[in-house]
Amino acid sequence: MANSIDQIIDQAVRPVSDALSSVVFYPIPIFGQDAPIIVLWLILGAAFFTVYTGFIGVTGFRHALALVSGRLTDNKAPGEVSHFRALTTAVSGTVGVGNIAGVAITISLGGPGAAFWLMVAGLLGMATKFVECTLGVKYRKHNEDGSVSGGPMYYLQYGLAERGLPKLGRALGLFFAASIVIGCLGIGNMFQSNQAFAQFSEVASRNGVTFFNDKGWLFGLVMAVLVGLIIIGGIKSIARVTARLVPFMILFYIAGALAVLVLRAEALPGAIAMILEGAFTMEGMAGGWIGAMILGFQRAVFSNEAGLGSAAIAHSAVRTDHPVTEGYVALLEPFIDTVVVCTLTALVLTTTIYSPDIAASGLAGIELTSAAYASVIPWAPEPLSVAAILFAFSTMIGWSYYGLKGWTYLLGEGFWKEAVFKLVFCVFVILGCSVQLDAILDFADALVFVMAFPNLIGLYILVPVVKAELAAYRSEIAIKSNGPAA
Repeated sequence: MANSIDQIIDQAVRPVSDALSSVVFYPIPIFGQDAPIIVLWLILGAAFFTVYTGFIGVTGFRHALALVSGRLTDNKAPGEVSHFRALTTAVSGTVGVGNIAGVAITISLGGPGAAFWLMVAGLLGMATKFVECTLGVKYRKHNEDGSVSGGPMYYLQYGLAERGLPKLGRALGLFFAASIVIGCLGIGNMFQSNQAFAQFSEVASRNGVTFFNDKGWLFGLVMAVLVGLIIIGGIKSIARVTARLVPFMILFYIAGALAVLVLRAEALPGAIAMILEGAFTMEGMAGGWIGAMILGFQRAVFSNEAGLGSAAIAHSAVRTDHPVTEGYVALLEPFIDTVVVCTLTALVLTTTIYSPDIAASGLAGIELTSAAYASVIPWAPEPLSVAAILFAFSTMIGWSYYGLKGWTYLLGEGFWKEAVFKLVFCVFVILGCSVQLDAILDFADALVFVMAFPNLIGLYILVPVVKAELAAYRSEIAIKSNGPAA
């Protein structure tokens, strides 16, 4: 029955999915290598914002840590959650299965050099997050019940209206909201629950338990109930859970990666040398350094979502009187997601099982990463699977909030309107574990990345507002002289 449903939906959705994907991921030749237009669009934006903000990812890093620590927080400021909880909610939406599986695919295709460009892209993405999350707070909407709604929909509408472009802003805001509602059900929901079930059933089978192999719906039902119990309470409930879950799961994964690297310490200098050489060699896998750069940047973009605007929705809920403070906090997100977690995955692979013909090994994605860990710590695949399931779960609850805010932007605020979306979201968690809807997932994936087009248009137009906010905030800090320099 499931197969027939899959086929019917695939036939109905596939033409639309392929058409949209052909636009979003249209290949642009760069020195003989094809790069998806969306990746180039995001790279150019990240590079521009980095320079325009005076390399804020470097100059603002220390102040960002001070804000997250809570030492500079005003608990009486408008908003719903602290800087720390806003950050963990946003990180929950970016640190997902792709940090484990996607990096392995990138290294197998582009070689170790892709890891270097992945890290560079993560560093550049810090400025993009700074810009979009500052705008998210500045143009957020304060609701009558004390809650707030923010994100690209709002800064596109209100920000562009200030610039004399109200119709364009409203149109872009509506397009963004509709895209994230549909996209969240795919990349932020069904894909994550599907991968979580795949990991669970694999671990169960490896330990002789096959009961769950054909019962994805049961696993999905349990996960949907857990997701529902968290998201029913809104951003405060989500932030409360992610404040505990995200630090734990990231530290858990980092500890495992560091354990492998300590045990393989003798291979670490060689791995670093491979990464640096592969980043600049003229010949090699995937077309030499150009190919490695494209793959590295693409993995980083897909991982930390800098430029897509999604994280600005979570950061907009922060308690603050100064929008730029959350911009500072947000720049930590690509650093944690890409520079730390993704780079550690790349180092584990290059110090263990990597070889130039690894793509022909028959392993792919998380199986490759699992084999890398198992080559040093035989029992590592089990805790790695736990990490993957936690990553998938955290992504779902983070993206549920993104989709909800897109939903309320389109239909308005209200308990029952929000309840309908949350119910639909939980149903799709079950569907993700039960059927293989490749066309829908491809369509949702393309919709998520097409959001970068209207979002970056808005960021380019409104970035002077961010620079003015930054200058005013720095002046205030200088006058007060009671905290780390910004």
